[in-house]
Amino acid sequence: MSNLDPKPVATLCGGDASAGPVRELMAGRTVQLGESTQVRRLLPSLGRRMVGAWCFVDHYGPDDIADEPGMQVPPHPHMGLQTVSWLHDGEVLHRDSLGSLQTVRPRELGLMTSGRAISHSEESPRSHARLLHGAQLWVALPDAHRHTAPTFEHHARLPEITAAGLHGTVILGDVDGATSPGTVHTPLVGVDLTLTEGSSTRLPLEPDFEYAALSMTGSVDVDGVRVEPGSLLYLGCGRHELPLRAHTDASLLLLGGEPFEERIVMWWNFIARTDEDIRQAREDWMSGTRFGEVHGYDGARLAAPEVPQLPLKPRGRVR
Repeated sequence: MSNLDPKPVATLCGGDASAGPVRELMAGRTVQLGESTQVRRLLPSLGRRMVGAWCFVDHYGPDDIADEPGMQVPPHPHMGLQTVSWLHDGEVLHRDSLGSLQTVRPRELGLMTSGRAISHSEESPRSHARLLHGAQLWVALPDAHRHTAPTFEHHARLPEITAAGLHGTVILGDVDGATSPGTVHTPLVGVDLTLTEGSSTRLPLEPDFEYAALSMTGSVDVDGVRVEPGSLLYLGCGRHELPLRAHTDASLLLLGGEPFEERIVMWWNFIARTDEDIRQAREDWMSGTRFGEVHGYDGARLAAPEVPQLPLKPRGRVR
């Protein structure tokens, strides 16, 4: 997934990790993605820039694309992060500079680790389902792993958890003893939760993690706060369990992890530690070196926007 903002600003990634439980409800801002897809961007925002190592969250759909091309994101670069593709409806065709060609379908994990450099494209297949609905997420890589070789993983089968009125699919990390096969580089968790109307349950949590809940469909109370589709509820740290009560059939993504303490800067599709890292990455992408080539996409690759003239300064966990 690319940040297609033609004038991206440097993101001071952080946001104080609360020492105890909080309830901060955030609405997404609408961003145009490619030719025909609008997304609701929930991270980074002015009030909250990270949740654990999760640093970028887009929610899109459900969109009727029966007579539309659907998602069309041209080849673009990444470094210093992982991308997570997660669908509830539709399909996304992933191509990358490693030669990967994979259709990701609902509740399958498409996990790309950029490491030092990778490029990829994402598009709806020419013959595609009527609806497109999902989330695109980024995970910041810690310094010890940000120069690793790039990889792509596709996991069609993921572990599940169940309780009365609740079904969960573990995207990354461990939930209630169920562990995802997806590779993580910091203590992290992501789980897709589906609740039936009228159900009330409690989900076990790690008290050292901070959490946030993204509503995908329906209406659900998360720790007593009504969360509607396209909004994100930041929950802070210090919780041993999370109360959930569904007013309708509903689904949400629960994202969490240990607070990410490293000082980083995020600009366009890059996560780095210095201004020089960002500028060199842009130059390498524009010169056609380092990030490789995506074969098979019908269209030109994305040009990188201009880097701001002022130096990009890495920051820690500040609001």
